[in-house]
Amino acid sequence: MTSVGGTEMVDWKLAVATATRLVRPGPEVSRDEARAVVAELRRHARSSEEHVRAFTRMTPPPGEGADTPVLVVDRAGWIRANVAGFRSVLAPLLGKMQDKRGSAPGGAVLGAVGGKVTGVELGMLLSFLASRVLGQYETFAPITRDLPGSPTGGGRLLLVAPNIVHVERELEVDPHDFRLWVCLHEETHRTQFTAVPWLRDHIEGEIQAFLSETDVDPATLLERVREAAQSLAGGRPPEGRSIVELVQTPAQREILARLTAVMSLLEGHADYVMDGVGPQVVPSVVEIREKFQKRRASGAGRLDAALRKLLGLDAKLRQYRDGERFVRAVVDEVGMEGFNRVWTSPNTLPTKAEIAKPADWVARVHGRAEG
Repeated sequence: MTSVGGTEMVDWKLAVATATRLVRPGPEVSRDEARAVVAELRRHARSSEEHVRAFTRMTPPPGEGADTPVLVVDRAGWIRANVAGFRSVLAPLLGKMQDKRGSAPGGAVLGAVGGKVTGVELGMLLSFLASRVLGQYETFAPITRDLPGSPTGGGRLLLVAPNIVHVERELEVDPHDFRLWVCLHEETHRTQFTAVPWLRDHIEGEIQAFLSETDVDPATLLERVREAAQSLAGGRPPEGRSIVELVQTPAQREILARLTAVMSLLEGHADYVMDGVGPQVVPSVVEIREKFQKRRASGAGRLDAALRKLLGLDAKLRQYRDGERFVRAVVDEVGMEGFNRVWTSPNTLPTKAEIAKPADWVARVHGRAEG
């Protein structure tokens, strides 16, 4: 329980309630339309599995990932799922912050802010994010009763139906093609983790090592959350570093570099597969990619861009671009089978420097330079 003296540092239930109350309503659809969208997304999720495995030549071991649930959710469902995930992953950090609460300089401030205020502010941030995520493979999904289909272990695939409908209308693309295109990206993530069983434990170990090294003043960390939340309420862009950039220790910088590299690999690989499979099964893939890339690059205004920076989401956009370039360059040089050596062990994952210079990864892993 994340509390000291009976006062929770984060009121998670209030965070869910706040985010659910503040999140913008999705696009207007009739009940029949909504049912049709959900059914189609489920069909595409199933068909994407075969397409992705054939293109990537990645096959999960027998029984691995067979029970991974695919959940089509609304914005409130995404909020509940992610609060559960945040609570699970952040538990070690919050425990460490609790120990510092009484003695650290920020202790008095934390006492004044309280868990309920923090819960409201976290809820405001989640309401912002909940209208933007199209899909998500929850690698560390905890067992929860908040959503049906909770896993007994491993992850689960979430598809956020109202957001997918919103974007397909905004881009004016073929809705059936767009829904399949999104499912191909997310199914690639599921295939990555089910076909490479060690990958989940490796990333979880890196995250926990990162959190164990955290020595951020609790008041400073919560101040960043408050700045972001207040900017949403006041309509002004926040200033300062991203929450991720509060890293101070050399050990954390090393861990973050490794995590950035592996996330760039995973996101870039998903984009590469999405576009590689696309021409065979998504007739309008070229139009969708062109319009979607422009949307990614432009954002939704100054406030949106500023919040992305504060939350570190601008780094995620770079991961898509840099990672896709890495995958494309390696596949062009050594083929898909040669690229798949990246999944052999943690030692064959690219470093952050190799993501920018694929030839260096080829030379290290294959013993020869690109070209």
